[in-house]
Amino acid sequence: MAQRPYIVGNWKMHGTRAMLSEARAIDRAAERLTKVEVALAPPFTLVHATRKEAGLIGVGAQDCHPAEGGAHTGDISAPMLKDSGAGFVIVGHSERRSDHGESNELVRRKAEAALAAGLAVIVCVGESEAERDAGKAVKVVTAQLEASLPESTDCAEKLTVAYEPVWAIGTGRVPSVDDVSEMHRAIRAMLVGKFGEAGETVRILYGGSVKPDNAAELLGANEVGGALVGGASLTAESFLGIILAAAGENTD
Repeated sequence: MAQRPYIVGNWKMHGTRAMLSEARAIDRAAERLTKVEVALAPPFTLVHATRKEAGLIGVGAQDCHPAEGGAHTGDISAPMLKDSGAGFVIVGHSERRSDHGESNELVRRKAEAALAAGLAVIVCVGESEAERDAGKAVKVVTAQLEASLPESTDCAEKLTVAYEPVWAIGTGRVPSVDDVSEMHRAIRAMLVGKFGEAGETVRILYGGSVKPDNAAELLGANEVGGALVGGASLTAESFLGIILAAAGENTD
C-alpha cells in the first residue's frame, strides 16, 4: 500500500505521569524510523502532557462523547480533545461496546463529532468468538462497520479502520494470517463500495494480541496497513519491536 504503516499504541486505562518517559523513548525511536507512522492514545489525563513530551508521533484519545458539550458528567467532547492536543480519537473499541453497551449508531455519532472537531478517527470493529465459530465473522464485521462509519462520503482521508477480533484482545490468541487477510479484503471491499476510489486509501489496522514476535507476520497479511496495539505499547521496548517489524527491520 502507498501509505506508511500506521502503528498505534492504545494505553487503555494505564498510565500516570511516570509513563511519559516511555512516550519520550517511543518518540525518539520514531525520529529514525521514518518508514512508519507512529501514534499513542494515552488516557485522557495524559493527552496534553504526551503531546508536549512527544512531538514527532501522533497523539490521540481513546474515546469521545458525541455532543460538543453539556450536562454529561465525566465525559469528554471532541473539541476538548482537540484543545488538549489530540489529533485523532479511537471510537467503537470492543471494550467500549461491551463494557458500556455502545451501539453502532452511537459509534457513528462519535466519529462524526470527532471529524467535525477536526480530529482524525479510528473506527474499531470485530466479531466475538461465537460469531467466528459460527462462520459469521465477515458478515458481522462488515455490517458493523457499515453502521458505524460516518454518513459523509467525503471523510476517507481522515478515517482509519481497526479490525480487532474480540476473542483475540489481550488473550494471546491470534487469528491465522489467512483469516486476517480474508477479513481485511472484505473490509476493503466495503470501504470502496462506500467511498469509491478514496476507499482504497483508508488504512485498515489489525488489533488483537499484537506482539514483537508476531508483528511481521500479521503486518504482512493482505490489506493490513498497520496495527492497533494494546499491552505491548505500554513500554518503549516492546512497542519498538512492533515498529521495527513494520519498518521491515530485524527485531533480533
